[in-house]
Amino acid sequence: MSVEQAPVQRADFDQVMVPNYAPAAFIPVRGAGSRVWDQAGRELIDFAGGIAVNVLGHAHPALVGALTEQANKLWHVSNVFTNEPALRLAHKLVDATFADRAFFCNSGAEANEAAFKLARRVAHDRFGPEKHEIIATVNSFHGRTLFTVSVGGQPKYSDGFGPKITGISHVPYNDLDALKAQISDKTCAVVIEPIQGESGVVPADVAYLQGARELCDKHNALLIFDEVQTGVGRTGSLFAYQHYGVTPDILSSAKSLGGGFPIGAMLTTEDLAKHLAVGTHGTTYGGNPLACAVASAVLDVVNTPEVLAGVKAKHQKFKARLEQIGEKYGLFTQVRGVGLLIGCVLSEAWKGKAKDVFNAAEKEGLMVLQAGPDVVRFAPSLVVEDADIDEGLDRFERAAAKLTQA
Repeated sequence: MSVEQAPVQRADFDQVMVPNYAPAAFIPVRGAGSRVWDQAGRELIDFAGGIAVNVLGHAHPALVGALTEQANKLWHVSNVFTNEPALRLAHKLVDATFADRAFFCNSGAEANEAAFKLARRVAHDRFGPEKHEIIATVNSFHGRTLFTVSVGGQPKYSDGFGPKITGISHVPYNDLDALKAQISDKTCAVVIEPIQGESGVVPADVAYLQGARELCDKHNALLIFDEVQTGVGRTGSLFAYQHYGVTPDILSSAKSLGGGFPIGAMLTTEDLAKHLAVGTHGTTYGGNPLACAVASAVLDVVNTPEVLAGVKAKHQKFKARLEQIGEKYGLFTQVRGVGLLIGCVLSEAWKGKAKDVFNAAEKEGLMVLQAGPDVVRFAPSLVVEDADIDEGLDRFERAAAKLTQA
């Protein structure tokens, strides 16, 4: 028997929520595949994917099935015990990657927190407390905890919260010489997003990642890849490191891993993992059976030749049409990215106006994203149907036409 719910509307947000977000004027209430419906019954096409999270769209039968089956069995037992879904998921991740061990948590920030703590613990145990410095890149994004926001290279997110965690420096992305000049025997880790997501969908050069790997080996530092946004099929490989052919020591994953259910994972080798002995790190909800059952189902669907090849084919479809639209309306100068993480770089006349494009798209029934003020980002479902791609890009073109004619 369902209990009558009190009606709510967008105005309620401004009354009861902490004002750290400014959500859109409509409230999505239902989704199916790559379509979403709001409170008024209006249908939108979703090219935002919950910020690269809804890897199989909305209400995918395999995920709904996995969640409901597990919900009727066991929700939570804590890490005082283990559970079957966590072990199954760990096996799948280990079998599919360089890693020997997995640590489960609830978000990308927590996965990165674990990665950074592990890197410092390894260096501390092997070389002593002096070796604790972490090098990250300018404009990087690694999460919102105090540690991860300090490692992230965007002061607008880290300033104003008191003293920052020390021993962290930032060098320009894709600049191997800058990394070479900064790294030393005090460096415990170098942290890189294989594709910078939040700062504009900027892919790394292969030579840059290869050079970073060599520098880390030379200085006994660990190479950490933040694959929170690029992982679980987003690039057309299961993880972006496989696309580039450069293997990290530690990898963080979240977002797409749960297909919309909160879960994060840190993956690493047995040799490194042993430094997080019993009691050194923990989480109450991490590895809970619900999240792990869903993530396991996500991997079963995504880690198949058909879906991964489909991502590459859909990339070409998006790119060709977006370049056409960009040229026709003078809206953007470049379409970049890998797989289904795509950024359209706004032209000089439209610089700083990504929010205007977001709003215009929404008026035409399309959900897109920004990646900073100068880039419009697309991170749709990896199994978005071609018909939805065509219809969504038709809507995007209408939005571009109205914007540029205004």
